[in-house]
Amino acid sequence: MRKKWLLLAMAVTLLAVSCSKNDEHAAPVILPAIDITTPAGGFKADNMQLVHIDPTVTNAENATFTWMLGKDTLATTKSLSYAFDSIGVLTLNFTVKTAAGNTSREIPVTISAVTVPYKNAVTQVFEFFPAPGQFTNTLPTWNKGETAEDMAKKALNELTNERMVSLGGFGGFVTMGFDHTILNKPGEYSFIVLGNAFANNGEPGIIQVAQDVNGNGLPDDEWYEIAGSEHNNPKTIKNYQITYYKPDENKTRVPSSDRTISDSAYIRYKDNQGKEGYLLKNIYHNQSYYPQWKGDSITFTGTRLRDDHIVNTSTTPGGQYWILPAFDYGYADNQPNNSDAAKIKLDWAIDKNGKPVKLSGINFIRVYTSIRKEAGWLGEVSTEVAGVRDFNIK
Repeated sequence: MRKKWLLLAMAVTLLAVSCSKNDEHAAPVILPAIDITTPAGGFKADNMQLVHIDPTVTNAENATFTWMLGKDTLATTKSLSYAFDSIGVLTLNFTVKTAAGNTSREIPVTISAVTVPYKNAVTQVFEFFPAPGQFTNTLPTWNKGETAEDMAKKALNELTNERMVSLGGFGGFVTMGFDHTILNKPGEYSFIVLGNAFANNGEPGIIQVAQDVNGNGLPDDEWYEIAGSEHNNPKTIKNYQITYYKPDENKTRVPSSDRTISDSAYIRYKDNQGKEGYLLKNIYHNQSYYPQWKGDSITFTGTRLRDDHIVNTSTTPGGQYWILPAFDYGYADNQPNNSDAAKIKLDWAIDKNGKPVKLSGINFIRVYTSIRKEAGWLGEVSTEVAGVRDFNIK
């Protein structure tokens, strides 16, 4: 018995020595390291302008990142692009967490008040590209020889003054910018895209938003869609694509039994749902419906909303009384401008995979017509845009 206890004691001693030697050779714990290049004079910005901070982080395998201002979480990304409304010196806290532990840095940021008030209006139009429609080439007017750049300037002149431009049929769009960041105040409405909708006359446009993450002043960062009330409707078609072909304006027109239609085989189209056909031309608008500064064919891709609610309700044989009921919320030119249902929350933004995103604010808005439908003498469903108002600016 004594021998067994002796052997056991020796084994325990050897194990202890072995563990001690292993501990001596264990890999040291290495915490993540943060390096931030601070510009001369520190990080500074005017209120409602983006602050960009891009730390270099090492020893950060499988790391998580957190940016805090007091108790508020600003972002959970390595880099920060954030617009502040507060004035003064703000102390941000950046934390990197790994299995080895946490490392934090405090970064002071000075936010100043602007000396010249921001404009509560569209201040840039990067692209105006309407699809074929009865108001294309008239809202705004195209003159022979004018280019895409010319038409963008014309669209800017209209939108800045809250006058309408027409986006034509499905896919036609306008990309707009502002002299400040439209802030996201969670739970509150951030902006409205003005249109000309009224009761039973909604022509909804999908709204996309983007933040100037790379700071170059151009809308070349990731776009996010505002998920309106129809986003999850099973009749909504994601990644719908349609191609329109430039017509011969001098061709023989094909008559229609509808006396309001002057050509029933006007502009040829083909989509990725296996459908093709012709857009109609009506007797009320005789100019070309095809954007004349574009080539022989144009293709648009986007989310197509259902159109089965757009119907002719006339009970008179051969009569037409079309209604275009509005969707609940989340679109341009869908609800009247004085309705809360026309206002937009940035909380509704989603990424290309349909996941909600947290944006501190946005710098760019794109609107495109989301329905492919013609309503008799009323013509195609075409989103009209008459400017943008930021609810953060009173």
